[in-house]
Amino acid sequence: PQARCAARAASAGRRCGIFSATLHMSASAPATSSSTTEGASDDTPAVRKRILSGVQPTGNLHLGNYLGAIRQWVANQDLYENYFCVVDLHAITAPHVPAELTKSSFDIAALYLASGIDPKKSKVFIQSHVSAHAELCWLLNCVTPMGWMEKMIQYKEKAVKQGESVSIGLFDYPILMAADILLYQAQLVPVGEDQRQHLELARDIARRFNDQYCKKKSMPAKGRRVFREPEALIVKEGARVMSLLDGKSKMSKSDPSDGSRINLLDPPDLIRKKIGRCKTDSFDGIEWNNPERPECTNLLNIYKAVTDKSEEEILAEVGSMRWGEFKPLLAEAVVTHLEPIQKKYDELMADQSVLKRVLLDGADAAEAVAGQTNLLAKKAMGFTTREDLAQ
Repeated sequence: PQARCAARAASAGRRCGIFSATLHMSASAPATSSSTTEGASDDTPAVRKRILSGVQPTGNLHLGNYLGAIRQWVANQDLYENYFCVVDLHAITAPHVPAELTKSSFDIAALYLASGIDPKKSKVFIQSHVSAHAELCWLLNCVTPMGWMEKMIQYKEKAVKQGESVSIGLFDYPILMAADILLYQAQLVPVGEDQRQHLELARDIARRFNDQYCKKKSMPAKGRRVFREPEALIVKEGARVMSLLDGKSKMSKSDPSDGSRINLLDPPDLIRKKIGRCKTDSFDGIEWNNPERPECTNLLNIYKAVTDKSEEEILAEVGSMRWGEFKPLLAEAVVTHLEPIQKKYDELMADQSVLKRVLLDGADAAEAVAGQTNLLAKKAMGFTTREDLAQ
């Protein structure tokens, strides 16, 4: 067993961290950089921070997911040791259709690659393919007091929507999130305000576990902590994309109206139709940051994000336009920006051999790190392992 483990770890290599509203997972920790070599200049960092980010495979990725997060992941690939996952275990906390989960998992992974995630720089995998996520979740369940979970605000809010069909999984998913973070020894976790409570839970669980199983040198852990307590990382937010039907609400996969969002795989004619029908106002001209015109600001932000023009350039170009002139201009800019992503996605789905190989390699790399942390946790709790039986 030890030989098999060593071989698997050697073939794998590297690793990952958590999340936000669409289940946006991102976390970072120190990790030896594979790109650091002897003779490197003094300003070359000796280590890169480790990042794990993920999205639930529920519905299509939309423009808000892409501009607000994924495009930043792509831009920062050279700065971190990156692991991007499809968090399918989180997706089943609500009723789902099995066939759709299967398709959506591949869709999300393909869209990661189509959007610019480079398998040579980043590992991409499906969460359930790394069994340590589910196993550590159970171990942490047995450490976490019920009272802590009963304070989780998001469960209370979502349980109201699901009614009597609400599952224990929905109640418990913050512990799965904690496992996702702690498996990778994350130091920093980029986290939205709505997920800060879950990060605090992860910190509390790590501290409680270390206190219970790692403090004394007479314990199996011999006084060495198993989990690092992660800190919140305040990051510069990407483009904030709001609903096409309500400029005060974020674009969301959960909105019942498909017209409220632009999905990354929407065909060009549908994108034009959605933008043509999106909510605007009766004011003259087009301007930024007027609190009475949230829809105007939202559409300008989208145009800025997909054209990479400055606000000054955009206002000089479109400031005097009417909506009938600006909407077609915006629609064509969005269509043009998404065209190469959609083309790459189609290629990946037409021949899935490349996608499957990327996912297999990514899972091996994640397992090498997550499996090691999970093993340390089990040993600290007194479990007998296969390695013990081989000695």
